[in-house]
Amino acid sequence: MTHLTLISHELCPYVQRAAIVLAEKGVAFERVDIDLSKKPDWFLAISPLGRVPLLRVRDESGKEAVLFESLAICEYLEETQPGPKLHPEDAIERARDRAWFDLASGLLGDIWTLETTKDAEVFEAKRKAIASKLETLEGAVSDGPYFHGRAFSMIDAVIASAFRYFEVIDAIRDTRVFEKTPRVRAWRAALAERPSVKNAVPKDYPDKLRAFLAAHDAYLLRQAPAGA
Repeated sequence: MTHLTLISHELCPYVQRAAIVLAEKGVAFERVDIDLSKKPDWFLAISPLGRVPLLRVRDESGKEAVLFESLAICEYLEETQPGPKLHPEDAIERARDRAWFDLASGLLGDIWTLETTKDAEVFEAKRKAIASKLETLEGAVSDGPYFHGRAFSMIDAVIASAFRYFEVIDAIRDTRVFEKTPRVRAWRAALAERPSVKNAVPKDYPDKLRAFLAAHDAYLLRQAPAGA
């Protein structure tokens, strides 16, 4: 039986993608969290880019392979593991979803800057960029609850961690990025209730993210509380 180990960091949104897919597939795996500010030597020895996630795949003979980059890991899991298929059966729909992955990754990049910048103008520029991307998604998402309707799919797993950030961010300050996107708001709410999404992070994730923001002296924390 293949043994899977997910090398992780508790706050990494890309790790969450792999954790969600593993949960949706119902596959047993080991999760090992590391401190990215003090990367262990064993991690640097097996990570080509020095980033998480990594997936260590060890077969019955003891032979091991290490996969890196979240989307590559998710695709490997889709192709090799039992459980429900997360990609649409239709090749056109699969291709379209993979194209949306690029927007989802761009969204994560914008959120990273939004939460770490110390500059008011950069914050506002990224807030607008995020809102624009969500408005683009608004025209593609179904009536719900998920991107394609009732069936949870890979695009849901890929974007869920981006939406999760706003559970903390909008508790500090309402960024209004979902203001013009009622379908995306409903999609976000459905994903937040999905067990695989909930369990992709530790229960103290909000506290850890707030501590991360404080450590970066984030402009976001200098904003008025939500509703003020």
